[in-house]
Amino acid sequence: MRSEKEDAFHIVDVSSVTPGPRRATIRTSLRASDGVPIEAVHTPLAAPGTGGAAGGATDTAIVVAHGFTGSVDRPAVRRAARAFGRRAGVVTFSFRGHGGSGGRSTVGDREVLDLAAAVRWARELGYARVATVGFSMGGSVVLRHAALHKDVARERTDAVVAVSAPARWYYRGTAPMRRVHWVITRPAGRLVGRYGLRTRIHDRDWDPVPMSPVEAVPLIAPVPLLIVHGDSDPYFPVDHPRMLAAAGPAELWLEEGMGHAENAADDALLARIADWLSVP
Repeated sequence: MRSEKEDAFHIVDVSSVTPGPRRATIRTSLRASDGVPIEAVHTPLAAPGTGGAAGGATDTAIVVAHGFTGSVDRPAVRRAARAFGRRAGVVTFSFRGHGGSGGRSTVGDREVLDLAAAVRWARELGYARVATVGFSMGGSVVLRHAALHKDVARERTDAVVAVSAPARWYYRGTAPMRRVHWVITRPAGRLVGRYGLRTRIHDRDWDPVPMSPVEAVPLIAPVPLLIVHGDSDPYFPVDHPRMLAAAGPAELWLEEGMGHAENAADDALLARIADWLSVP
C-alpha cells in the first residue's frame, strides 16, 4: 500500500518536462537505457517557513536510491525525502522489480541504469548540481554509478553518499545476509520476495559479475564521497565501511548505535547528510 495518495502528484510523461517544473511535485515514469520503466517522484525544495532553505531556491537536487525491497512510497524513503527536501530538490524512484517500476531486480547490477535515468531527469528539470545518496543496495549502486557514469555529462553525479553499503559481493557473514541470499537465490525465496516483500527478483546469476563497490571507489575521485555506516548494523559489520573509505578519497562517518539503512537513519543524521550534500 502506498504511504501517500497518488492524486497528490501530477502524472506526466518525462518527455514533456522542461526546467519550469523544478518547483512542482511530479510523479512520472522514466525509462532506463535498457528500456525498463522506472517510477520516479520529484519533490521541490520546501518553502521558506517550513524548514526550507532561505529564499526557497536551490540549484541542487538530491537523488535518493533506496535499499533492497524498498520503493519510492515506502515510509522511510518518504521520510528521507522530506529531510533532504529542506535543503534541496529531491528525486526519489523505485529500482526495477520494486514498487511500480518494471522489470526484475538484479540486486545492484543493472540498477545503475535506473539511477542514471533518475539523475538524467534531475538535470532535465534544470538542476545545475545533482548529488546521489544510496542506502544498502542503493549505496552499492550510487558508488558504481559514480564510477561508471562520471564522464557522461547528463548522468554524472556531483557528490555521493553511500549509507550502510556493502564493500564486496556475496557476503554471508551475518544471519540477516544469509536470509537475503536465500530470498535471492532460491525459487521459494523469490516467491517470498514477490508476494511477501513485493520485490520481483531475477532468477539468473550475474554474468559477468559486476564491479564491486570497493573496486568502484578509487574511480569516483575527484567527486566528493561520504561513507556512512552504523556500528550496530546487523547486515554489514564495520569492516565494510572501513574497506570502502580506505579504497580511495572518502570521508567516513561511523554512527554510534545506528542499525541498517534508511529505516535506521534518524532525522538528525539525514539533516547532516543533506547539509553535506548541499555544499558545493
